[in-house]
Amino acid sequence: MRALDLDAVKAFVLTADLQSFTRAAEALDSTQSAISLKLRRLEAQLGRRLLERTPRQVRLSAEGALFLVSARDLVGAHDRAVASFSVEQRRLVIGISHQIVGSELPALLRYMNEHDPHLLIELRVAGSREVMQAYDEGRLDAALVLQPEDRNCRAEKLFTESFAWIAAADWQPRKGQPLPLSTQGESCSIRATAVRALDQAAIPWTEVFIGKGAAVVGAAAAAGIAIAVLARRSAPAGTVDIGKTLALPVLPTQEVVLYSALSDHRSRNALRTLGAAFKGFVNA
Repeated sequence: MRALDLDAVKAFVLTADLQSFTRAAEALDSTQSAISLKLRRLEAQLGRRLLERTPRQVRLSAEGALFLVSARDLVGAHDRAVASFSVEQRRLVIGISHQIVGSELPALLRYMNEHDPHLLIELRVAGSREVMQAYDEGRLDAALVLQPEDRNCRAEKLFTESFAWIAAADWQPRKGQPLPLSTQGESCSIRATAVRALDQAAIPWTEVFIGKGAAVVGAAAAAGIAIAVLARRSAPAGTVDIGKTLALPVLPTQEVVLYSALSDHRSRNALRTLGAAFKGFVNA
C-alpha cells in the first residue's frame, strides 16, 4: 500500500472529532466538498468505510473508531516532527466569557494543543463585559463572548446559544415562595435578561446563590437549592429544563462571537481551530 495522505488523515481526525465535514473544513481553511473527497479517497485506499454519513450527522464506523487512535498518533507525530526545528513559542492570550464555558473545556484545550504544540495559550475566563474591557485595553489577543448589545457587530459570529431554566430533576417549587435563582451576579447579561423576563411576567423571584462560571451556577441547581439560567449545553447531569413545567417565560437566544485583530497566519489558524471546535461541541 502506498503512503497515506497526511492531509487526508488529518481531515479524518478533525471530522471524527467535530462530527461535521463543514466544521472540519473551517478548521482546515478548506471546503466541505474538498474534505469529503479527501476522506473518500482515504477510505478507498484503506479499503475500509471509516465514516457513516447521514443527512444530519457524521459518525465513526466501527472500523473508523479503530483507525482513529492510530490516525491521531500519526498526525501528532507528523506535527511534532515538523515543529522540531522551531524554537519560536507564540503566546496567544484569549478571553472567554464564563457564560459559555462548559464541560468541553478539556477537549477544547487538547484540540488547540494538537493544532500547534508550540503555541502557549493563556486563557482568561470572566464575564463578557470584563472580557471585552480587557480586549479593548489591548490585554487580549482575542475575545470569545456573547455579542454585547451596545456594540456594532464587527466580530465573527460562531454560533447561537440558547438558554433555559435549569433545576434538579426532583426540584419542586414551594407554594407562596418566590422563584429561587442561582446567577452569576448583577454584571451578568443573562441574569439581566432572565429577571427582566420574570418581572414582565409578574413572577416573583429572589437570588439565593451567586457564583462565577456555568459549572458553579449549575452546581447550585444540581444541589436542588435554586434554578439556574444556563446555556442548555452547560446543564449539569441530573438537571432538567423546567421552563414549560412552571410556565416560565422563554429566554431569548444570543449570538456567540469572536473578536480579534490578529492577522498573522499562525494565530488566525489557531483561532479558526478554536471557533470550529466550539461549534462542534455546541452542535454535538
